[in-house]
Amino acid sequence: MRYYDWIAHHAKMRGEKTAVIDVSFDKRVTYGAWDERIGRLASYLRNAGVVPGERVATLASNCMEMLEVQFACARIGAIFLPLNIRLTFPELEFIGSDAGISYLIYTAEFDVLAKQLEAALKLKGTLCVGDAYDAAVARSDKLADPHIMQFTDPSTIMYTSGTTGRPKGATITHLMTFINCVNLGLPARVTPDTVHINVLPLFHSAGLNCYTNPVLHAGGTVVLMQPFDAAKFLQHVSDCSLGITHMFGVPSIYQFLADAPGFETADLSRLKIAGVGGAPMPLETIRVWQNRGVSLLQGYGMTETSPGCVCLDAADAARKIGSSGKALLHAEVKIVDSTGRDVRPGEIGEIWVRGPNITPGYWNRPEANASSFTDGWLHTGDLAREDDEGFIYIVDRSKDMYISGGENVYPAEVEDALSQHPAILECAIIGVPDARWGETGLAVVALKAQATATEADILAHCRERLAKYKCPAHIVFVEAIPRNATGKLDKPALRAQYAAHPA
Repeated sequence: MRYYDWIAHHAKMRGEKTAVIDVSFDKRVTYGAWDERIGRLASYLRNAGVVPGERVATLASNCMEMLEVQFACARIGAIFLPLNIRLTFPELEFIGSDAGISYLIYTAEFDVLAKQLEAALKLKGTLCVGDAYDAAVARSDKLADPHIMQFTDPSTIMYTSGTTGRPKGATITHLMTFINCVNLGLPARVTPDTVHINVLPLFHSAGLNCYTNPVLHAGGTVVLMQPFDAAKFLQHVSDCSLGITHMFGVPSIYQFLADAPGFETADLSRLKIAGVGGAPMPLETIRVWQNRGVSLLQGYGMTETSPGCVCLDAADAARKIGSSGKALLHAEVKIVDSTGRDVRPGEIGEIWVRGPNITPGYWNRPEANASSFTDGWLHTGDLAREDDEGFIYIVDRSKDMYISGGENVYPAEVEDALSQHPAILECAIIGVPDARWGETGLAVVALKAQATATEADILAHCRERLAKYKCPAHIVFVEAIPRNATGKLDKPALRAQYAAHPA
């Protein structure tokens, strides 16, 4: 089945309708003008030597241009690859090399990193958002012969941190993105009249697809804001001239907003849908928003599931508080035991997901593909239970992973960086509760005999090698780290011992 261009369609149907408003830079564009810009960018990239199947990366803060790159790639058959701007050069270099990116578009604050990547990866070119980008678009003719894309063709690659310490790229097809527009668009009541404000990073599946892409698919309006500022956010939501109807955030966003001085007086009357995901939502925060007349639409998903696969309808939000809901329209979900058999209601098991919203696999990772699927079912590694009405409750996430401020952190990657410190004999990372970020990392470290190191030394070592959100917040020094009968680090024992550690 052929992929059809949303923006080109809306340019014909509602060309004067506002597509995107960037409140941070006071910019807005109609669908008609945006279709023209995207077509010109597509032509520029093709003339720069980008051919179908090649990966075009972005290293950018939230901006209208990131979305332009996504749609321009589809017009020339290229694959969009948004890079996480919080990563260090070694992390970005690995991803760029693994994916084989050919071109990079970036915002000015990443100029040094962009030049390093261009040299290290031998890119066909780079383009900085701003005057250079606008000039490149202006001097290019609109693409006259878009590449014919099929629904099953890859549209995007999104890298997620791997449990083995190396990130892996989830392949996202045009079909997956379309199915997500349907899966999330229906319960979120997305229409051409929707005005969605996005503060989550567009390099994340949640920022791009909850609900930015579904709103653009429907012909609505997306309001981009960055960086997140609680007071300004509440001002925008209260602004009747913007008419914001939808938002989506991780739990920490809702907590920050609820704690902001202007929360009690903010005008939330136009806010029809407030979606939440990325981590378990504290029940107290749910109640605070309900008291302001806003029921949070909870859900569960992951990059590999487009990302939606489970959602709690707003009508059930109060009655099923704490639940993530039921499987979305075009998705299958089951909870299984260690042998892959369905568990009974109330029993805890692993979530498996199947459907047209599921990734066909990981880029260059045949071993991960072999171990991640059974008869088309994706093993999520997340634990849940189902009640007698079929509502799903997330009990735990992947065995070792924790989520800090909505960002997945996999201990193996942090432990790999820690182990490079010359004074460290062995180490283990666990997530501990944090009032602000939900969870932060606690590093349990055993030093080599006669070696010395301070907490400050080790944290500085981490910051040189890892994105800030991956760095542990605290270090605990021990003589030896407990191990289980098989000789593996006993993380359940560590979590039990340090669960109440101040963070």
